[in-house]
Amino acid sequence: MSVSKAKQVLINESKAIAKLVNKLDKDFEKIVDLLACIKGRVIVTGMGKPGFIAQKVSATMASTGTPSLYLHPAEALHGDLGRVTRNDVIIAFSNSGETEEVVRLLPIIKKIGAKLIAVTGKKRSTLAMNSDYVIDSSVDKEACPMGLAPTTSTTAMLALGDALAIALFERKGFQPKDFALYHPGGALGKRLLLKVEDIMRAKSRTPIVKKDVKVKDVLLKITKLRAGSASVVDSKGKLIGIFTDGDLRRHFESAEDLLHSRVSDVMTRSPVTITPDRLAAEAFDILTARKIDEIPVVDKNGRPVGILDVQDILKAGLV
Repeated sequence: MSVSKAKQVLINESKAIAKLVNKLDKDFEKIVDLLACIKGRVIVTGMGKPGFIAQKVSATMASTGTPSLYLHPAEALHGDLGRVTRNDVIIAFSNSGETEEVVRLLPIIKKIGAKLIAVTGKKRSTLAMNSDYVIDSSVDKEACPMGLAPTTSTTAMLALGDALAIALFERKGFQPKDFALYHPGGALGKRLLLKVEDIMRAKSRTPIVKKDVKVKDVLLKITKLRAGSASVVDSKGKLIGIFTDGDLRRHFESAEDLLHSRVSDVMTRSPVTITPDRLAAEAFDILTARKIDEIPVVDKNGRPVGILDVQDILKAGLV
């Protein structure tokens, strides 16, 4: 019975959202144009359950490039209206359009000079009649069997808020790199912002040896620095190869007296490299494609300045 009821709620709410499609008109386009060009912020307000929807819509706008804040209508009546300027646009959520705390804001908003957009289920309500634009969020009935608890109506408001935010997102030409700027802690933000130099192991922690050094001494240096490889350089300090545990295993049986061989005789020549200014995500793609664990980091002259291990990428939370 519970599952059946839950399914019915989802069906009813999905039908309500579908009906909203035909309610969007030319005014919606004007609203998007208005929000895309304002000099101030989008201030979103609402009381009770619509207030929670308002907070979510404001957060979505802020994270997609539109400066926005949530204004609690009751707090607004006690001084927070000072946050509002004539350059702002206010979006007010109220299913009835008669919410006392919201309605009491109307004359002050007009006096300040801010534009007002109503998201309401009653187009003839006090809120709607005193707004510059109205978005119709009306639904046939709530999912609540008593028709009292805001359910379908707030779902409709949320869907319309998302539609408005994404339409604005598109109108302003918002790009993934812009999204990353506002989400530096997320996986996408890290992928688009984190550079090799931010997570690589510095030169002081990178075994760098000359080509004539014996394998035994290279292994000691690798062990001392707790690294997985050594960068091999020529007499001018330019990278010419890399010596890894894979090289050690490959030459273990074939090379006579391996430990006393020159590292240049058993290293991997001309390894793939990356510069510090490249994105860490690019380094990860190279490591994955080449099926290697480490990549030397070199400067513009080909001199090693560090090394990047796949473990460093994992620790940074890039993947």
